[in-house]
Amino acid sequence: MEESTEKELIFDVYAPASDIASKQFVACRNKKFFTCDFCNKTFSRKSSLNEHYQIHINGKPFSCDVCDQKFSQKSSFIRHLRLHTKEKPFSCDICNKQFSQKWTLNTHLRIHTKEKPYFCDVCSKTFSRKDDIIRHFRTHTNEKPFSCDTCGREFSLKSNLNTHYLTHTNEKPYSCDVCNKKFSRKYGLNKHFVTHTNEKPYSCDVCNKEFSQKSSLNTHFRIHTNEKPFSCDVCNKQFSKKGDLIRHYSVHTNEKPYSCNVCDKHFSRKYSLDKHFRTHNDKKFFMCDVCGKTFSRKNSIIMHFRIHTNEKPFSCDTCGKEFSRKSYLTLHFRTHTNEKPYSCDVCNKTFCDKGDLIRHYRVHTNEKPYSCDICNKEFSRKSSLNTHFRTHTNEKPYSCDICNKEFSQKSSLNTHFNSHTNEKPFSCDVCNKQFSKKGDLIRHYSVHTNEKPYSCDVCDKQFSQRYSLNKHFRTHAKDKPYSSMKGKVFENRIFV
Repeated sequence: MEESTEKELIFDVYAPASDIASKQFVACRNKKFFTCDFCNKTFSRKSSLNEHYQIHINGKPFSCDVCDQKFSQKSSFIRHLRLHTKEKPFSCDICNKQFSQKWTLNTHLRIHTKEKPYFCDVCSKTFSRKDDIIRHFRTHTNEKPFSCDTCGREFSLKSNLNTHYLTHTNEKPYSCDVCNKKFSRKYGLNKHFVTHTNEKPYSCDVCNKEFSQKSSLNTHFRIHTNEKPFSCDVCNKQFSKKGDLIRHYSVHTNEKPYSCNVCDKHFSRKYSLDKHFRTHNDKKFFMCDVCGKTFSRKNSIIMHFRIHTNEKPFSCDTCGKEFSRKSYLTLHFRTHTNEKPYSCDVCNKTFCDKGDLIRHYRVHTNEKPYSCDICNKEFSRKSSLNTHFRTHTNEKPYSCDICNKEFSQKSSLNTHFNSHTNEKPFSCDVCNKQFSKKGDLIRHYSVHTNEKPYSCDVCDKQFSQRYSLNKHFRTHAKDKPYSSMKGKVFENRIFV
């Protein structure tokens, strides 16, 4: 009874998606009336039993002259020979593709007919091949019948085990015909080869963006559907990309698996390690003829040279704005589509530029890869280091065209320039009051929110602005640094 139930279960899972009459026919056909007298193995057809008898009577009488492999049936022997002769007698009437076995042709034909006769009774997903549904079903049962002899790791597919073996042998059997780069998997080679052809056969139906790989298109499409199929086991946070989930895990483990070979500094991301490693590598082979600046890569000097020629070969189809780099155009185009494909694993904040995401991520990791050579102060951004360095050199490269006042930062110059133009680009959403500085607007918001984030350590009195806290603190310290001409001391500079 248990055996019968098991057969019914297997039939339900792997059965073709057909009507009841077809199922009854298959069930009838699967009854095994013929039993082997030697080993009690059962068969549904007498011819199959006769073929099986050859194993007991004659053993395996058919031997291959090429590889000495033996077979009990002539038909199996003939099919095997085609592996050596490369003979493919069966061809597809639609695309003329040839096959060595008839069943392979029949399976191939389903590509044209879109027929998927096998369906999973757990999730109703359909498949064109029986092998595919057997492998798929393991995703529900979590069965992993193939294990590595070296490390004991288990796999649901034999192909994945074979690929895994290469990590122990370091074997890379697939090489690129163009650049001779080697790969452990054929999939990796195919993926790499597109970098030479620049072919992008997959396009998004929503925004028409093109991709070289179908997997990239599927990942991109989740931006439109907001689908997040990958979730964290620790905090249940969901992600649209598997790579984002893997990187997110480091937040819980605080793991930094990437270390620098030179100074042994550790990083949680490979990108951060690669960027850090350039600080040790001082080789720069390419020099600009105009300004003498040197570069380690040829494409870097090509893009740099456009600063001198003012060449902008990339233009926006929407507004006509021109750019010197394709990456700038791609970034600009997202201002029209409002696309923000990069999201933070920790706080879900989204960005249109990958560089902004990387810089933002340092807020969570507190990573500061840039340090000052003079005072060793560390910074999370290179631009912040450059700005800080001017405090040592007293360099002020930005000057006002009207009053010639000099500034160390361009943002300071832009803020100062508003004092001449009386421009106030920042306005309050609540009362529409306008400000020339963004910082003034932020401080103004506290008037509406009544927020007082600054508190006195002595009496716990709270203030909306840091300046007010500093002014108040002098009442405790009895600090009166400002004196009049007559010697009278005041607590602040405001004389009423």
